Amino acid sequence: MNKLFALIFMVVGITAFSQTKTVAGVKFATTTKVNGKTLNMNGGGLREKYWIDLYVAALYLEDKTSDAGKIIYADNEQAIHIKIISGSVTRDRFVESVKEGFSNANHGKATSEQIKKFIGFFNEDINEGDRIYLEYTPKEGLVVIKNGTVKGKIEGVEFKKALFSIWLGSNPADSTLKKGMLGKG
Repeated sequence: MNKLFALIFMVVGITAFSQTKTVAGVKFATTTKVNGKTLNMNGGGLREKYWIDLYVAALYLEDKTSDAGKIIYADNEQAIHIKIISGSVTRDRFVESVKEGFSNANHGKATSEQIKKFIGFFNEDINEGDRIYLEYTPKEGLVVIKNGTVKGKIEGVEFKKALFSIWLGSNPADSTLKKGMLGKG
C-alpha cells in the first residue's frame, strides 16, 4: 500500500510540476484561459532597470511564435501576466513607466483618453507580490485584472497593439524581457 501511495504521489507531483514554469524565480502557469480559449505560455522574462529587478512577465498565445510583429498585429486572444517582485515599483513609478512606454510604442494607436483610462485602473498602491493580468479578446477589448479583481476594460485592437508594443515593439521597455517573452531567452 505504501508503494502505491508513493507512486500516486510521484505522478501527482510530476503532473503539478509540469503545469507551471519558473521564470526568473517566479512560477507561471504554462496555460491560461482567455474568453474560453486555452493559451500557451510563449515565453517570459525579467524586467530590470538600473540593475534593479522590477517584475517578471509571461506572454500567452494560442500558437507559439517568436515573431513580435505577428503577435502585436494579431487580433486574437492574447495575455501578458506580470508579477511585481520589487518594492521599488510604486504606483507613481508605474504610471511614469506606462506613459514612457506608450510614447515609445511604435505600433497601434492608443488615444490620450485610453491611456488615461488605463492608468486609472491603477489608482491603488502597487506592492511587491501583486499580479497584473492584461488579457485581450477580439471585439471585447483588453481587460486589466489586478490580484484577481477586474479593474476595467479598454476596447479596440489598436490599443492592444500599442500596449503590447511596449514590450514587443522595436523600441521595447527591456530588450532582454522582449527576447524572453518571444521564447528566445
